Amino acid sequence: MVVLKENLMSDDLMEKLVSLCKRKGFIFQSSEIYGGLSGCWDYGPLGVELLRNIKDAWWTSMTYREDIEGIDASILMHPRVWEASGHVDGFTDPMVEDQKTNERFRLDQLLEENGIDVTGLGTDEMNVLLREHDVKSPKGNALSDARQFNLMFKTFVGPLEDESARVYLRPETAQGIFVNYLNVQQAMRQKLPFGIAQIGKAFRNEINTKNFLFRVREFEQMEMQYFVAPGTQDKWFEYWREQRWNWYQRIGLPERKLSWHEHQGDELAHYASAAFDVQYEFPYGPGEIEGIHNRSDYDLSQHEKFSGKQLKYFDEESREKFVPYVIETSIGATRTSMACLVEAYHEEEVKGDKRVVMRFHPRIAPIKAAVLPLVKRDGMPDIAHKITEDLRPYMRVTYDEGGAIGRRYRRMDEVGTPFCLTVDSDTLEDQTVTVRERDTMEQERVPIADLRSHIEGRMDSWQVP
Repeated sequence: MVVLKENLMSDDLMEKLVSLCKRKGFIFQSSEIYGGLSGCWDYGPLGVELLRNIKDAWWTSMTYREDIEGIDASILMHPRVWEASGHVDGFTDPMVEDQKTNERFRLDQLLEENGIDVTGLGTDEMNVLLREHDVKSPKGNALSDARQFNLMFKTFVGPLEDESARVYLRPETAQGIFVNYLNVQQAMRQKLPFGIAQIGKAFRNEINTKNFLFRVREFEQMEMQYFVAPGTQDKWFEYWREQRWNWYQRIGLPERKLSWHEHQGDELAHYASAAFDVQYEFPYGPGEIEGIHNRSDYDLSQHEKFSGKQLKYFDEESREKFVPYVIETSIGATRTSMACLVEAYHEEEVKGDKRVVMRFHPRIAPIKAAVLPLVKRDGMPDIAHKITEDLRPYMRVTYDEGGAIGRRYRRMDEVGTPFCLTVDSDTLEDQTVTVRERDTMEQERVPIADLRSHIEGRMDSWQVP
């Protein structure tokens, strides 16, 4: 067997992956029959299973413990929330315009694409670099000076479209946690340290979208804000760095493809004392999939100031009131699903034929097992249907009787199904089936009565290469 994936150029890999995602029902272009909408994607039958499995893995790791509660906050919030958080004034990107076509681009991205480092630079400094290096638009035309562009989507509540009715689609899910911090703490009788977790949609009016699911206008976040006593934040920051790093191996992203990026200097947000990104090595280079931030007491203090409501925590032992510090873990569910798709895609040569296989960790694979009758006679389909129905309450299982068995194996490889269960003539004699493992293609006989425990045991012991 020869593995060919490493020989693919990044553009080739992404092109093949996007094609497979559409053909096999993972990801579709939004509104495709109308020409599509840039930066928006629809999850098909297999894609929504993949995304849900990733979210379930995160939710279980976060909330199935004593010190973290879950919530689901509204997408629409009072506009003062975004004034307090700084998004109204500061949630901007530097935008330049092609002076012939009027197309708009992010200045920092254009400079980086021309080999110019802009880390920590402000808009005025980037404008200087734009002129010094005579950077043109992708079509070779002159560019305007940059101006700041706010990334929040605006809409209106109620029948009047005026400033008094203006609200925003949330650009992040964290603020819904902060404004509910005291509600959750009191309702659940939590003591510090404790966290609040949330999974939900966020929206950013990106100037340019690119790289498939990486930079989009509508996406899902999985965020947890951990509230701690002042003076303990450094300890908990390191704790959550370790916890989050280890989680990726449990969904099939190997350590060798992950790296830390520390925010330094002007790159560090004004409210943060420390920040690290977890980066995955995409075909086009490393990209952030999660941020772990020591946010100090900025967020709760801001909401106290703007709302006029006390958000202090009362420590019963010390009899003191104080604003907690916050350790944030913010992961992009959308970006993580893309990382899992990229990591899974392999092309291999098997006995002279090319095999495309999606090597998902079984924990997140959309389909866990396929049940395949060898032939459509002798009662084999009946047995296969019975196995399918028996397993369905416990895992996502599919039934397939169309075509030669080898072709069916290839179909299941291409959508990442870890196990194929083949009912054959021996099954009629001894009530066993052939269990074929996706990655090694090795086969073994397993009693029908033991299939559930066998598959679940194999999934639990699965090793990330």
